Amino acid sequence: MKKIVSFCACALFAFSSCSLVEDTSSITSPDGFYQSREQCVSAINGCYIPLKNIYTYKMMLAIEGCSDIAYSNSGTQDAQLDISPAKPRFGADVWTQCYRGVSRCNTTLAGIARSPLDESVKGPLAGETRIMRAFYYYVLTSFFGDVPFYREAVSDKDVLERVGRLGRMSAVETRSSLIEELLACVPGMDQVRSSDIPNNRSGAAMGYMLIAKMALWNACKDTGNADAWYHTALDACQALERIYGDLSAYSLDDIPFRCKNTPESIFEIQHAYVSGGISYTSNVACVCMPYPRTADTALYSDVEIPELGNEATTWSPIRPNAYLSGNLLPEGRDKRRAMSVVTGWNGEKFTDTRPCFGPKFWCPGLKAQNDSNNYKVFRYADVILMMAECWCALKDENESMRYLNMVKTRAGINNYTVFKSYEKLLEEIMAERARELFGEFQRKFDLVRWGIWYDRTYTFTDSQMIKENIRRCHEYYPIPDKEVVYSNYALDNKAYQEAGL
Repeated sequence: MKKIVSFCACALFAFSSCSLVEDTSSITSPDGFYQSREQCVSAINGCYIPLKNIYTYKMMLAIEGCSDIAYSNSGTQDAQLDISPAKPRFGADVWTQCYRGVSRCNTTLAGIARSPLDESVKGPLAGETRIMRAFYYYVLTSFFGDVPFYREAVSDKDVLERVGRLGRMSAVETRSSLIEELLACVPGMDQVRSSDIPNNRSGAAMGYMLIAKMALWNACKDTGNADAWYHTALDACQALERIYGDLSAYSLDDIPFRCKNTPESIFEIQHAYVSGGISYTSNVACVCMPYPRTADTALYSDVEIPELGNEATTWSPIRPNAYLSGNLLPEGRDKRRAMSVVTGWNGEKFTDTRPCFGPKFWCPGLKAQNDSNNYKVFRYADVILMMAECWCALKDENESMRYLNMVKTRAGINNYTVFKSYEKLLEEIMAERARELFGEFQRKFDLVRWGIWYDRTYTFTDSQMIKENIRRCHEYYPIPDKEVVYSNYALDNKAYQEAGL
């Protein structure tokens, strides 16, 4: 997915007022499409497009900023947890765009199935599409919990109406079904790193990553079958280990978002910017760079940073909190500190003394809001830490510590060598995930998965607004009221209703 291109048959997708599905009334000769591999690939390209409206600065505020390691005083209501079913904020975007992606994947899979292509050609194309559909459902279940689940291509109004009336399905069941589907197709795909696939499209590595992620969610939420789910996650991680090898072979220097499609990457949101040309950009850097920038200069918080240029738009920033910058990533030996957290540049201190997100997230030469960085969503270090978590849960402290220390060794910090208890070991794994994966759109998902989001966010946030607004129901976003009404109340927001929101 080197560049997400416009879907050459964009007329295939006109959107109805309901965001759960897409109206297919404007499909142009569907039976005449999907006749060649190129047409199928064009349809799959369309399955990636909704990502651009999900992974924005609002995603960074919602997932990292409302957690135990970062905060923002932005006026954006998501950063303040000023959300409810009547005011779903960014949740409305995530709901609409994820189900747009699901609908495109469903339609594409139906088209590939009826195409005249040889099965050997159709298989990898269908596998890639199933992986993308699983990714959208992974985001949906992580964001909303239980959500409607369907695989049908919406071929007529009867199907459209029926799908639009679906209620919430157990997130555990949704993930279980998707894992089963991925296990049936991913082992038959090329077993290579994402960076080795032409145009960095989703392949086996992304499929295994999603299996592992969803299995870990189920291990935490389906506790009666936890060990089985940990083994499923571990098997997927071990498949990735066979593909990616030794973590030490991958450089920390490749982690910044401006370093695109690096060997360690498993999935990145692709961006490109050419002044006056075709561009695909987003705006995460605008809330991650030192603030404010003095007009017509390269002064950021009164420190000159020439590499960032004098045309960048900077907004009220997301910041690492005191717990991360002073406890988890203090100044010292950890090689990740200088990339993730800064208080100045080139020996000069910023006027605003609060720590800032570091150059891992900056976009050199940013023009206005056109952030052309790729956003890291999944990396191999995450796999290593998931293996540490699985072995900890399965009561093998030696293997757990061995994988945990792979990440610590690369970061240049002391290894974890004294086993005290599995609870203490898990706490250290949780802390290491914060250090290693800081700012990579995962922290709130991790905290919710572990069942500790409310308590840790309330305890460690530096945002007074979050302390005032936070409710336990906020661990998941509410389904927008308009979707509840459209479903004829098959959908609900009981947790928010019980909280009086």
